[in-house]
Amino acid sequence: MAVDGSFEELHAFAAGLGIPRHRFQGDHYDLPPWLRDRAVERGAEEVATADLLVRMAGPRGDRARARTARKAGTVRPYD
Repeated sequence: MAVDGSFEELHAFAAGLGIPRHRFQGDHYDLPPWLRDRAVERGAEEVATADLLVRMAGPRGDRARARTARKAGTVRPYD
């Protein structure tokens, strides 16, 4: 589970699901299938991996957005 907003929003959502903060893995929380279902019931969106990476907050999302921009030709390769 990741967020396209602030990590504070992600931590609050995770806490509401009963996930302890120490389960945070730097930019996301891993969810077992049964917990994923609860997250979706509470408003989380299921998205494809490629879309997830582009939406993620933090460095991983920054890299994914840069790759997407390069592929679209909107950024030079070394920008």
